[in-house]
Amino acid sequence: MLAHAMVHTYELSIPILVSIWLVEFEVLPLGVTQLEVTAATLGVVVTAGYGLFGVGALPGGVLVDRIGSARLIAACLFGMGGSFLLLGFAPNLLVVAIALLLWGAAASVYHPAGLTLLSKGVEERGTGFAYHGIAGNVGTGLGPLVAATALLFVEWTVVAVVLAVPALIAGVYAIRAEFDETAAVGDQVRSGIADGDGESGGAAGGIESLAAFGAEARRLFAGAFALVFVVVMASGLYYRGILTFLPSVLEPFPEFAPIPLTALLPPAVTDALGVAPDSAGSLNPERYFYSGLLIVGVLGQYVGGMLIDRVRVEYGLAAGYALLVVLALLFLPAASAGLVPLLVVGAVLGAALFFVQPFYQATVAEYSPPGTRGLSYGFTYLGVFGVGALGGTVAGVILTYATPTVLFATLGGFAAVGSGLGVYLLKRRRGAGAVGDTDAT
Repeated sequence: MLAHAMVHTYELSIPILVSIWLVEFEVLPLGVTQLEVTAATLGVVVTAGYGLFGVGALPGGVLVDRIGSARLIAACLFGMGGSFLLLGFAPNLLVVAIALLLWGAAASVYHPAGLTLLSKGVEERGTGFAYHGIAGNVGTGLGPLVAATALLFVEWTVVAVVLAVPALIAGVYAIRAEFDETAAVGDQVRSGIADGDGESGGAAGGIESLAAFGAEARRLFAGAFALVFVVVMASGLYYRGILTFLPSVLEPFPEFAPIPLTALLPPAVTDALGVAPDSAGSLNPERYFYSGLLIVGVLGQYVGGMLIDRVRVEYGLAAGYALLVVLALLFLPAASAGLVPLLVVGAVLGAALFFVQPFYQATVAEYSPPGTRGLSYGFTYLGVFGVGALGGTVAGVILTYATPTVLFATLGGFAAVGSGLGVYLLKRRRGAGAVGDTDAT
């Protein structure tokens, strides 16, 4: 839970900084060439870091099956803290890009490591996913909130350095923690028996060669897991596409006009803080709307996790993605209608974004054997954060060359694919007359 909170603290603080980088950096130095910084350019830079966050999940998943979760989670925490230290000293956008790449590489191992630990070490899987998700949402909401508040008083580089400290402290704790990583499935893994249908679940020691990797990958993608992979890609594209530039999308609306800090605080307070009237910062309401939307996600994550143990996961996928389609179509009309309608739609959007996550996480657990569960989650987060990172580029390009209306229509299309596949998986399960499909054939 602690590591999950830190991963998402960094992940979702980056869009807060994107709106600053759009103003602060005019060019991206590339040797003798310089590129003008636009939303499209910055979208590519952010996608590179977010993309490695996802692409690295696949080798991370292989490593989890070989060496376990504990050491990888500790390495993740130290790596993320170090990358944000570098970000705090970045003189130009090129160094920012390097720091984001390092962050993506370090963060990429977390989800296969953490989710494998939950799925193999916790018997009440749905409840475990729920509390794990809540911790992630605490980081998701409070990280951007802390960053946005700190930006009122200090430069973004100082904020980056301050954000690095908690991960380094958490890393020290991680290397000292002790636990049984296979408490829930230890006997199954040792005997090579998968949960649910008695099929082989892979070697207890994980994948030992490239040939074994290929064999397990082909086995996973031979049937329903391939559809689950598309479902998680749809989630990643929607999630990254809507969040990366959300503060920038909201800036033009009159409700989000900057508010001078001196207009909010009594003179005695600004004097005590040493804030001069002519140098005071401004409160940017769109950053706090963004943070609030993410905090509301705690509710969606909790409800989704608790429902896993009560309803079939395919129902949750179909309903959750359908709701995301509706919200994509309502968001801009609500923003144009005024602050109250936008707050309502934004709150529901925040909950819905994270409602689907425990459902697709549990779906992966149902459609994969425990012996290669790390590989399964590696592929999952390759889809969510690797392929899904392209949502940032899609959003940047659309906002540069088209309109926000086109962006939200595109996002609705991604969600429609996820909902449709949820319905198909449900029909497929009913047709097979099976409780589970753990060997995905």
